[in-house]
Amino acid sequence: MAASLDNCSAVSLRIDRSDIRTSSRGSGRSFVYVLPCRDADLVKIGYSRSPLQRFETLHPRWFEYFDLDGGALVEFERVGDARRTERDFLVRFAAQRAIAPYVVPKAAAGHTEWHAGVQEAALERARAVCAEGGLALHAPLRGWLRAELGSRLDRLHDWSRAMLEAVEYERFNPVDGKAGQPARALRDALDACTALDLPLDALLPDAVLRWHRAERER
Repeated sequence: MAASLDNCSAVSLRIDRSDIRTSSRGSGRSFVYVLPCRDADLVKIGYSRSPLQRFETLHPRWFEYFDLDGGALVEFERVGDARRTERDFLVRFAAQRAIAPYVVPKAAAGHTEWHAGVQEAALERARAVCAEGGLALHAPLRGWLRAELGSRLDRLHDWSRAMLEAVEYERFNPVDGKAGQPARALRDALDACTALDLPLDALLPDAVLRWHRAERER
């Protein structure tokens, strides 16, 4: 996997914007998510075919910024059903709309999808939707995210080695406007795995493990 400074995304490596572009007539696994912030009374409610990648677009430290133990996913087999349910949530909680956090990039924020004071009500609604439709409820989020991220770890060894090479290269060949980008991307990816209790010691090159331990001790 190339270590280009233009390709420094996290473990999932590619941002999937199918949640924005996909026709509601499509089939395939889809989700409505209830994603609360950890340190603010704000909840992001939305639809995605790839929740992990969607969360990465909202904050590079998504595993710290959001409350993974207080959120949920409702799983659907058809995109249209997920989109209709997302709309039901957004209409139901329209009076509690809030401004998106300033740390969330404007392009990713979904400015009609943030709500204040609705976490418990949104979780209750998610449980009801699953009970009514015989749907799978993934709550808390942590377990589903751990399994999803874990399924991608076969790419982590080579990617992390390439990224560490980019980190070392940048030490002596800084690139204007992108200083520290490879290090941040590598640190965020490895910290996400650590936060979800994924076993890195058996997966990473020794040099990457040493670098990560040194970064965590700084």
